Amino acid sequence: MRGPLIAGVVGAVIMASATVAVLSDRTAAQSPFGDPNAEPAPFNPQMGALMSMLIQPRHTKLGLAGNAENWPLAGYMLKELRQGFAVVAKAVPRWKGLPVPDLVDAAVSQPLTLLDYAIKLKYRRQFDEAYEGLTKGCNACHATTDHAFVVIKVPDASSFPDQEFAPQR
Repeated sequence: MRGPLIAGVVGAVIMASATVAVLSDRTAAQSPFGDPNAEPAPFNPQMGALMSMLIQPRHTKLGLAGNAENWPLAGYMLKELRQGFAVVAKAVPRWKGLPVPDLVDAAVSQPLTLLDYAIKLKYRRQFDEAYEGLTKGCNACHATTDHAFVVIKVPDASSFPDQEFAPQR
């Protein structure tokens, strides 16, 4: 009695394994997202993707943190924004024939420096002025690169409902 039961269980396990192997091969081959076993392609985002991923959210978070007078968070976001600009300038050294490092330097270096001072000194009025200068610099750069239709503004609401911008006491 035990022999046929064991043979039946072994047979069922073999059939199940074969079915899983066939289904997993068929699923990988039919996936609209490509072969899961393929080597990763180099990550090469274009300027618009970099701006949307790195610059715009950091610009927004910097403004929201300054508005809340959360100076530690504002300082952190300023550092992150600077790093984002450095990544963009390295990843896309020329845009529409123009040197991106020079564009970034001309558009945002002075406002970023002024923001740094305002944050360190915890001066809200100077922060607001420097942040407005940063925002104008972004828009001036967009106009220079034939993207004047991309208009950045001082945020009037948070698009990050899962983050607290008020200082934690």
